[in-house]
Amino acid sequence: MTKRLHDRRAELQGLTASSEDQRRPVELDQTRVGRLSRMDALQVQAMSLETERRRSIELNRIEAALDRIAEGDYGYCLLCGDDIAVKRLEFDPTATTCISCARETEHKN
Repeated sequence: MTKRLHDRRAELQGLTASSEDQRRPVELDQTRVGRLSRMDALQVQAMSLETERRRSIELNRIEAALDRIAEGDYGYCLLCGDDIAVKRLEFDPTATTCISCARETEHKN
């Protein structure tokens, strides 16, 4: 799991670096860019910002999972303390709850 988490973290960090230009502020000089081009640029920027927000959340989850591994707490549900099923961790190595607690939490929301 550790290698998989490290690999995914490196991939996300690379994507963040390569998409930096798309998140920069859009130039509003009408003499240089037409109205539709500006609208397209604003839309691309908004989508890039949202993608980066989601990447950041995933990176935080990965860091938390790596911390749990280092502390010896990985694989245990943060709510009930039971083991998290191996298949669940294989599907999502950043999972913090067992399936029972995840379902219970989902029903409360």
